[in-house]
Amino acid sequence: MSDIETHKTIEAVWRIEQARLVAGLTRMVRNISIAEELAQDALLIALEAWPQSGVPRNPGAWLMAAAKRKAIDQFRRQKMAQRKLDEVGRDLGEEEQRIPDYDTALDDDVGDDLLRLIFTSCHPLLSREARLALTLRLIGGLSTAEIARAFLVPEPTIAQRVVRAKRTIAEAGVPFEVPRGAERAERLNSVLEVIYLIFNEGYSVTAGDDWMRPELVDEALRLGRIVAHLLPEEAEVHGLVALMEIQASRSRARVAPDGSPILLFEQNRALWDRLLIGRGLAALERAEALSAARGPYTLQAGIAACHARARRPDDTDWGRIVALYSILAEVAPNPVVELNRAVAMSFFAGPAAGLELIDQLAALPMLKGYHLLPSVRADLLFKLGRMGEAGAEFRRAAELTSNAKERALLLARAAQCAAA
Repeated sequence: MSDIETHKTIEAVWRIEQARLVAGLTRMVRNISIAEELAQDALLIALEAWPQSGVPRNPGAWLMAAAKRKAIDQFRRQKMAQRKLDEVGRDLGEEEQRIPDYDTALDDDVGDDLLRLIFTSCHPLLSREARLALTLRLIGGLSTAEIARAFLVPEPTIAQRVVRAKRTIAEAGVPFEVPRGAERAERLNSVLEVIYLIFNEGYSVTAGDDWMRPELVDEALRLGRIVAHLLPEEAEVHGLVALMEIQASRSRARVAPDGSPILLFEQNRALWDRLLIGRGLAALERAEALSAARGPYTLQAGIAACHARARRPDDTDWGRIVALYSILAEVAPNPVVELNRAVAMSFFAGPAAGLELIDQLAALPMLKGYHLLPSVRADLLFKLGRMGEAGAEFRRAAELTSNAKERALLLARAAQCAAA
């Protein structure tokens, strides 16, 4: 294997193993920043050693062993507690004695370590922005520059968020553990919220020139699948995975060759990924089997499943979608849910019925400045033949959105109204 091929392999291994390395090392040293440094040291050692020795059969175990050696050196230099030194040294010595080539030397409870790291990086003490940045950094393995590009903010801003988040966790003495009882429910909600925020930012980019950021969609799916594997009895975890799998199945059909967005009812459904749909429906079935009381993610997954099961737009079960939105509005009251329910009602009972509900929402403070409200209203007015009003609403929506692709689409609809 050439040096270039070896370095590409190391990059791939690092992307896969980084989170597990940091998680296992955090359990040892009880400090996320030090754990990250040790993992980076192990990576540098691999970059020097593997081009000569070749990539080991179990690269993750090799990296963990190298990081533990660096930890021992650091403990010695800093004269840290002898108990820690003995504990880590004994652990490493047993591994080397039992498996000299590190083939199976990864810690048995690495899954638990990873779960602890996910719950730690999504602690409610942190702001939503800090949770996003820290989760993508530690669990997603994205660099500071990649996170900054994903959310269209300066790189120093992301770096500061990550540093402050780690400092907050350290100063608050947040234990590196999966909480139990009420605290676990609260923290799990935070974990799922962060994963879904990452997914949504990739699926429908808030601002900038892109309609989608597939790398964020992929990262959110990966995180969701990890949590579902580690918490198999949590219904809402499977509900979120189901929702993301089904939504992601439309990715190829959502973007035209020139990068412009394609709306749901104009998409070529033959391009929808049936494998992802199958996975999503299976996850939905599991979520519904685990709990009779459906949570917000499971309900949204049920709505997405109605679209996924319809081979043609005319086959969509709008009655069921309206019913699910009504339940969702009770479980998680939110004006955006009501807006979506109004859209579903317009397909079920006609655009006039939907417009009546939309007009009732127009005065809500939370929806003031929300570009989808005038966008939906414009579409219903267009269907009712009220072209002048529809064009004005499309233009208003275009002024409110921060996404260039979406703005172009709305202005094109406004021009269509003028032409009509």
